[in-house]
Amino acid sequence: MEPTRLLALLVGVFVVALVLWDIFQTVVVPRPTPGVYRMSRWIVRGTWRLVRIVAGRKVASAQDPLLGMYGPAVTIIMLLSWLGGLILGYGLVLFGLGNEIKPPIDNVGTAMYFAAESLLTIGYGEITAGGVASRVVVTVAAISGLGVVAIVITFLFSLYASYQRRERDVITLQATAGAPPSAVKLLSMYGRLGLVDRLPDFFITWQRWAAEVLDSHVAYPILGYFRSSHDNLSWISALGTVLDAATLVSTTIRGVPRGEAELCRRVGVHLVEDISSLGFGEGASVPLTRDEFDRAYRRLRSAGYELEPADRAWHLFERARAPYADRLERMANYWATPAPAWLGTPAPLTSAVHHDADGDAEAKSDSPVEAEAH
Repeated sequence: MEPTRLLALLVGVFVVALVLWDIFQTVVVPRPTPGVYRMSRWIVRGTWRLVRIVAGRKVASAQDPLLGMYGPAVTIIMLLSWLGGLILGYGLVLFGLGNEIKPPIDNVGTAMYFAAESLLTIGYGEITAGGVASRVVVTVAAISGLGVVAIVITFLFSLYASYQRRERDVITLQATAGAPPSAVKLLSMYGRLGLVDRLPDFFITWQRWAAEVLDSHVAYPILGYFRSSHDNLSWISALGTVLDAATLVSTTIRGVPRGEAELCRRVGVHLVEDISSLGFGEGASVPLTRDEFDRAYRRLRSAGYELEPADRAWHLFERARAPYADRLERMANYWATPAPAWLGTPAPLTSAVHHDADGDAEAKSDSPVEAEAH
């Protein structure tokens, strides 16, 4: 065999092995596999940086639609890249075995064409494999082509099923926590509507949500790039809101069962730690100040909650929030998603307003409808 053909054959075998290994790690293995030599890793990280740069040059109203298309688009790009890589690899192998092909293949372009025919099982018949080795390569190419398409289609269905389950609870959170969601507004709404006794059920629901998102997003990190279809909402801001609410219940609010809130917080912290450890985080976080906490403290008190002494509550809250707050905000920075709004939207000017000594405005409502407007 000529040295050029031998080199092409060896390179082709390496490319095919690299692509199939990447498909196996990305789609088949249900756990994170952050290997350095991964096609999908290069594609996703590189194209995401490019899209972020392009989105940063657009007006705010055009950024979210562009970023929202990235997740589905990069999934298709990965499929095309895998097929393209296999065509390249098998084409180089068939070029190396060109003397066994009828008619003999004397250029890489023809070899690529024959590889694409074999991989996609088109089989026009103008080129055929004559030797044992070439027949084995053509057969393996046909099998791997069908297998890759079937696996990726199944992968797409699994991604969208996980995405829909994730978004269902994120969207329903908007009714009580607003958009972007706020833990203070969430708890205030439950207090004003007389639903405090349902907070344990709320935390149980979100504990299950966090466990499911932990399982799906660690197994398939590409899900993190799929954005919510609703403005000012994201699974990251929803998670931060629920974690802040659970932390407030565990450290600041009296008279509400704390067991469910604490379990929800622990599962949520586990989720944040595992996702951020995969490298999804950038920038610096802005810590919550004592003044912001005090404003939230007054909001909760006006909603009817019995609270721990402010100094003790702040100390406990700050310590309990530390394991997730910084990582969660850095994740929001990486994916350019809305961060949780700590205090929520300000009260409308048409509401009756009560001013605290330091000038903070608190809306006073006599009905659940007015409370919801707040």
